[in-house]
Amino acid sequence: MIGLIAAALLASGPTQTELTIYNQGFGLVKEIRDLNLKQGRQRVAIEDVASLIDPTSVSFHSVTNKDAFSILEQNYQFDLINPVAILNKSVGQKIRFIRTIGNQKDILTGTLLSAPTSIVANPGGGSQQTYNGMVIRTDDNRIVLDPSGEVEVSSVPAGLISKPTLMWDLEAQRAGDNKVELSYISNGLNWNADYVVTLNGAGKGDIQGWVTLSNTSGATWENANLKLLAGDVHTVDNVRRSMKSMSGGFGGAGRGGFVEETLFEYHLYTLQRPATVRQNETKQLSLLQGQDVPIEKKLIVDSIANAYYPSEGEIGTGDVKPQVRLEFVNNKESGLGMPLPKGKMRVYQRDKSGSVQLLGEDQIDHTPRNERVSLVIGKSFDVVSTRKRMSFTKINDRFYRETFQIELRNRKETSETVNVLERHWWDWKIVEKSQEFAKLDANTALFVVNLKPNETKKVVYTVETKW
Repeated sequence: MIGLIAAALLASGPTQTELTIYNQGFGLVKEIRDLNLKQGRQRVAIEDVASLIDPTSVSFHSVTNKDAFSILEQNYQFDLINPVAILNKSVGQKIRFIRTIGNQKDILTGTLLSAPTSIVANPGGGSQQTYNGMVIRTDDNRIVLDPSGEVEVSSVPAGLISKPTLMWDLEAQRAGDNKVELSYISNGLNWNADYVVTLNGAGKGDIQGWVTLSNTSGATWENANLKLLAGDVHTVDNVRRSMKSMSGGFGGAGRGGFVEETLFEYHLYTLQRPATVRQNETKQLSLLQGQDVPIEKKLIVDSIANAYYPSEGEIGTGDVKPQVRLEFVNNKESGLGMPLPKGKMRVYQRDKSGSVQLLGEDQIDHTPRNERVSLVIGKSFDVVSTRKRMSFTKINDRFYRETFQIELRNRKETSETVNVLERHWWDWKIVEKSQEFAKLDANTALFVVNLKPNETKKVVYTVETKW
């Protein structure tokens, strides 16, 4: 293999690179490279591709002249040089084994009969390694099992390469310079959005959005035109076919942050400056920033939120801690208005000393512009509620009447508003109530209760249910 690559024409490094990363763990790589072809049949190799490439997704063609060459064969070589691979391919060959016995070095020469399947580092430290599964027949016809020491081979066996390599056997119509475009899909590339919400204590807050990239693909891309695609792209059996048409052509990148555009049923975010994405690197880039975004706090008492339907019995009764939600609208009037990729939102607020404290965090899904974002960040400490079923009357097998009481207690020195959600199924009707309510849907009634400091209030209602 080394001989084949040495005899092949190596394409230049990329002169332009575009990298589209999907938030599903893979990316689309597009590169422009220079290639000087001779007329006739020849081999062309590109060595610096990602080691996690999907070889079924590779596309390779001339952008100078679409008829410049025809591809007869395409190969992906990934049998990389490493000690285990060298030894496995050296079985039956002569080797030298250098080992230390006491203070003396002992050199064995012989034939390698069995190679290791793994390498275990020396637990005592140092450079010495133990090769498991090695068997040597020495020149004086002794059999040595699992020796410990250094192995010398006369040469690197054929078929091993130093880098993952794409190779083409192609037929060129004429000699000359060509610009070629290489595109492929690689695993090991991912991104997600992270958001920081800092409340200012006056019903507003600042929102900073970050993009976090991770690259474990086995390749580094210098000064790439970076694009991020947000959306749920369908893939089949983890074999991702070429999506070259989805990323568009190469475009110039100026300075700045991300510019968003709609692409099919997804959203594409293009960084307005070149970026280098290195192997084994996590990189954070600013996505968006909103100042003084109106943010509404809601306390919600939802005693039977997780019940499919209540049967006879006191489901959802007892003490219930109100859920704390923060809500804002993702629109231009709020200082936002960019489609928000799914990600984690962390909420902070400064204490009296000026230190920032974490209030809670929640995960948001992909959120279009002009939609409301609702974050669950915890449960209230000083506002408490107790739900009781005060009476139950079974009128017949398909008709009963119940009375519920929800007591709300505000132990804070500030006023609070509590949203009480009561859920019922089948054909239900509230016939008596201590205050007005809103029917949100077929199963939910909303009571909004305003509490003054240290005030206690009770919501009492009677509901009739038929089926």
